Amino acid sequence: MGAQLNSYLMSEDARSQAAFYVESLGGEILLLKTFGEAPGTPEAMKDKVMHLSLMVAEKNMLMISDSFEPVSSSRSISLALTYDNESEAREAYAKLGEGGENKYPFALQPWGAYYGEVIDKFGVTWMITKP
Repeated sequence: MGAQLNSYLMSEDARSQAAFYVESLGGEILLLKTFGEAPGTPEAMKDKVMHLSLMVAEKNMLMISDSFEPVSSSRSISLALTYDNESEAREAYAKLGEGGENKYPFALQPWGAYYGEVIDKFGVTWMITKP
């Protein structure tokens, strides 16, 4: 018996956030369902994203939904991406940081790996590593 853990983000603009991740990390939106597809949805909510799944950085599933309340970021959870290639890691770090905040520069660390931390413009913390 086993399970798979996936990241599921609540967003104030799921479509824009997903497009940003596709642009920054490469990938594609696999599925997008709106609340309008459910019966009885009020007109004002019909265009909101109920569920969006996307594949990023070749093989990583990320899911996003529009939130009906303000979204606050938290340092208690980070998304960690580990790359085999240093230039790909640097590129992801730079693109994710556009419009956001570079918390920790991407550089060779004393433990022998490259590491950097960035908070993207949607408030999500990313830890980028290249062992």
